[in-house]
Amino acid sequence: MTEPYESPHESGMKPEVRLDTARLRVLANPVRVNVLTLLRQRGPSTASRIAAELGINPGSASYHLRRLAAGRLIVEEPDRGAGRERWWKSVHRQSIHDPADEPADQRAAGRGYAHAVALACAERLERAAQEVPLLPEDWYEASFYSDFVLRLAPGDIERMRAELFEVVSRYRASESAAPASSVPVSLQLQAFPVPGTVEPGAWEA
Repeated sequence: MTEPYESPHESGMKPEVRLDTARLRVLANPVRVNVLTLLRQRGPSTASRIAAELGINPGSASYHLRRLAAGRLIVEEPDRGAGRERWWKSVHRQSIHDPADEPADQRAAGRGYAHAVALACAERLERAAQEVPLLPEDWYEASFYSDFVLRLAPGDIERMRAELFEVVSRYRASESAAPASSVPVSLQLQAFPVPGTVEPGAWEA
């Protein structure tokens, strides 16, 4: 599972981070996933700006920023801002977590993170839906919201994921030549059993 949400290029920003158990636990919260995503999409920001964007109170935004900082996922920009205003930026462009490579003792944290990512994606999609009636014609015509139902086995999904991520990588490599009209675009790639079609497993948290 990769979070393909990228930020503008920032000086000193690392390309990616592979999430360990501690960071998975920090990100096992959909609000924190969305806060981190926002910093990667829009660049450095403050608690008050993030609160306004996500519809949460500034105190809550500050708390989640401190948790992300404790997990070494974001850092403060001390030379930016005035007075008590604190600016934060992401340390990495994207987070990577592959459940297939998880050690047994990381399974609970990994599932908690996957749950948070799914909830965060749904929340971002809901916010995007509110803007559909207001999109300019060119962006309305270019955007798509598709839902396909396929009969696949786990191995089929793994191969499809690799093929789709290869396409994303090609577009990522050409970002430096993107036209001036380009903006951050959220591409959500999701594949999961239709709810109710798979018997619950024996795994327990």
